[in-house]
Amino acid sequence: MGRVKVQKMPTIRRLPTYLYRLNEMRKEGTSIVATPELARYMDIGEIVVRKDLSITGVTGQPGVGYKIDELIAAIREFLGWNVETKAVLVGAGSLGSALIGYDGFEEYGLSIIAAFDRDPAKAGTVMRGRPVIDMVELEGFVRNHKISMGILCVPAAVAQDICDIMVKSGIRSIWNFANVALKVPADVIVQREVIAGGLALLSVKRLRHFAETDDEEE
Repeated sequence: MGRVKVQKMPTIRRLPTYLYRLNEMRKEGTSIVATPELARYMDIGEIVVRKDLSITGVTGQPGVGYKIDELIAAIREFLGWNVETKAVLVGAGSLGSALIGYDGFEEYGLSIIAAFDRDPAKAGTVMRGRPVIDMVELEGFVRNHKISMGILCVPAAVAQDICDIMVKSGIRSIWNFANVALKVPADVIVQREVIAGGLALLSVKRLRHFAETDDEEE
């Protein structure tokens, strides 16, 4: 698919929400969905919906809408969720435990098959049904199981060190939950998740909302 243009990122972030709604509608027995219905659910304009969905290559029928089965298949294929992606998680702490225990990842084609940790007390245990393995075995495990993705749930101070081990092991895509910018080779993709960033947005929205409410009451 190549590199995705920056202006398409908001569309890509919305696709899982479309997919969730479409799956719910299919369970209810609905086979066709119209643009206005999706626009109301997403709380965005109809033009935005059409532009969002056009990225998958599917076009709706004027005056009718989209075939839900076709749209679901197209979104899953565009996101690469129609095939299984095997991943390992490094950092068997509270965040790692929460992620590895989330059953919804299977719906997205993501299979976390093992966790790794440097703590001898954790290695050899089982976490949410997956084995926790000592970090020294990561490289061999990745190569033997043909793992393509790594999930990083370690403190920022050691994140780059663990990232380097992942890259050396052959991992080429990293989902980074450590609050640090990683340095990787050009052929490695990193998606950084900053939980505090979401909280910052919520905090600013909350403060502005209450400030506007106070202004109205004066």
